[in-house]
Amino acid sequence: MARTVPIERLRNIGLVAHIDAGKTTTTERILYYTGRTYKIGEVHEGSATMDWMEQEKERGITITAATTACYWERNGQKYQINIIDTPGHVDFSVEVVRSMKVLDGIIFIFSAVEGVQPQSEANWRWADRFNVPRIAFINKMDRLGADFYRVFEEIGEKLSIKPVAVQIPLGAEDAFEGVIDLMEMKAIRWLEETLGAKYEVIDIPEEYRAKAEEWREKMVETIVETDDSLMERYLEGQDIPVEDLRKALRKATIERQLVPVLCGSAFKNKGVQPLLDAVIDYLPSPLDLPPVKGTNPKTGEPEERKPLDDEPFCAYVFKVMSDPYAGQLTYIRVFSGSLKAGSYVLNVTKDEKQRLGRLLLMHANHREEIQSVSAGEICAVVGLDATTGDTLADEKHPIVLEKLEFPDPVISMAIEPKTKKDQEKLSQVLNRFMKEDPTFRATVDQETGQTLIHGMGELHLEIIVDRMKREYGIEVNVGKPQVAYKETIRKKAVGEGKFIRQTGGRGQYGHAVIEIEPLPRGKGFEFVNDIVGGVIPKEFIPAVEKGIKEAMENGILAGYPVVDVKVRLFDGSFHEVDSSDIAFQIAGSLAFKDAAKKADPVLLEPIMEVEVETPEDYVGDVIGDLNSRRGKILGMEKKGIITAVKAHVPLAEMFGYATTLRSLTQGRGTFIMKFSHYEEVPQQIAEKIIGERMAGKSA
Repeated sequence: MARTVPIERLRNIGLVAHIDAGKTTTTERILYYTGRTYKIGEVHEGSATMDWMEQEKERGITITAATTACYWERNGQKYQINIIDTPGHVDFSVEVVRSMKVLDGIIFIFSAVEGVQPQSEANWRWADRFNVPRIAFINKMDRLGADFYRVFEEIGEKLSIKPVAVQIPLGAEDAFEGVIDLMEMKAIRWLEETLGAKYEVIDIPEEYRAKAEEWREKMVETIVETDDSLMERYLEGQDIPVEDLRKALRKATIERQLVPVLCGSAFKNKGVQPLLDAVIDYLPSPLDLPPVKGTNPKTGEPEERKPLDDEPFCAYVFKVMSDPYAGQLTYIRVFSGSLKAGSYVLNVTKDEKQRLGRLLLMHANHREEIQSVSAGEICAVVGLDATTGDTLADEKHPIVLEKLEFPDPVISMAIEPKTKKDQEKLSQVLNRFMKEDPTFRATVDQETGQTLIHGMGELHLEIIVDRMKREYGIEVNVGKPQVAYKETIRKKAVGEGKFIRQTGGRGQYGHAVIEIEPLPRGKGFEFVNDIVGGVIPKEFIPAVEKGIKEAMENGILAGYPVVDVKVRLFDGSFHEVDSSDIAFQIAGSLAFKDAAKKADPVLLEPIMEVEVETPEDYVGDVIGDLNSRRGKILGMEKKGIITAVKAHVPLAEMFGYATTLRSLTQGRGTFIMKFSHYEEVPQQIAEKIIGERMAGKSA
């Protein structure tokens, strides 16, 4: 299929926000006004187009990043906007991170009441890391407590960016009528809150004129500061034409010097059309951005690909999902070149030649078949065996793009199918989920034979269990959520492992002596080979390391993985005939266990960063409750009528917190929780955990 629009009129954008800031509602309005849907879906009614999963409809949240393509006309030209609607809930932040890699621009949505919330801050940092230009939309201007100017200040202070208001609101709360366009110096007033959302462009009402002039002056000053020639004209007292201001603001936005700020109420259908104009005016096309960088897998040299159709093909897999009808759907963003359906590509990450089956242009979970895909475009592929983070490229010109690093799960749960016949099906489904979601793991406990699922939070695992039942008909019994404890050591120690077995014929002989010492928290594992004089032959060293790693997997205190340890192999011996890999592997494992027992082992627990937002009346109760959960209060911040309390709290103390918070705040408090770091468990509690764990294992 030939392009529907030239690449310079293509926009790949994401909508990103804290949970409940109105992101999916804004997307629904965009789809309606671009003619992609003829009826507006509502999150609270469970009919949002982009929240198409059953769980999303019921809970009114976005779980999976959905993609869609729509069209918008600006100055008589048609533009294609590919939209990725991402989740706001912290348990699904992997969806946001992997989408950032393939976006050219982002609409960050902030609530006019709550302002810059923690998940938005975290996502903003990710956008910084991926160098993604963005515009800000202050939503919910119709709500009680809405304050555009306070949130505007917050954006500048908290996100270390220079915001520039291109609109200010016409009224607020119940009296919110529309926006004042500071470029054109006109007011846009919506005549109704219904779907057609007819509006009129009028002169700025007298009572707003002084404020509008003050804010226009601020806008012009901020923009001209980024452009020397405009600055010169401005200082000479010349009037800068709107087109020149727009051009300079576009350049500054793409270079990430400024962030244009708009406002509205998506739910009341006010402000969405100007937001679409701003996407076209200020966010980049693929041509406006630097070429994508990667590495040549053969030479290890850096390479880049420009967003042109005649460059060698290069695409990135940013999402994989199972579809009950089409099998595996692989979402790709094409960075360079073009390709027809049915062609072969090299999956560079797996070093395999693979065939691209059917190509689909996605609209949430509806699809439209296309014959080819070109630079800058996003589509789904049927029949490709790929995982998130894989690079696809032209066989003759391989390139591998940077792979994303994902956090380890912090919570686990035992599950077992209710019927025997579901046992085999279960492992297939779990493998499918692991392919889809890099933060989800499934393992089998070697001692108990239990299947364990691991994820980023209670909601994450709840959704997985729910999906098993709905999508695959597998009902499971679920154990209590378990914390992902880890073990480490506090001091240096030496350990020796000797494995000798003499039976008829050839025996086994392996002997290793190691020294272990603690590493700083979060450093993982380091192995140093200090063998001299060949006391252990070179070929057996990897076997010793493998044995040590195996021993670390199962801990010494309570069977939890050991982390943050440096191991130095410095002595040992071998037998000319009887030594083997397996003997040295066992010797390595024995040496580690011997050393670890002497190295003052301790238990570590995941500490979560918790931010609770509550009306002021309940702050005392909230803090008291967090303290009772072994929480450390980090600080408080007033946000209009709401107070945000930040704390570090052990994950083990946070199960069921949502229910407690609801009753403490009469249903008005909300919280967000994300993994922060690991810390030592206080001794009394550690003894209890170890005792319970050992009792469970011997049961």
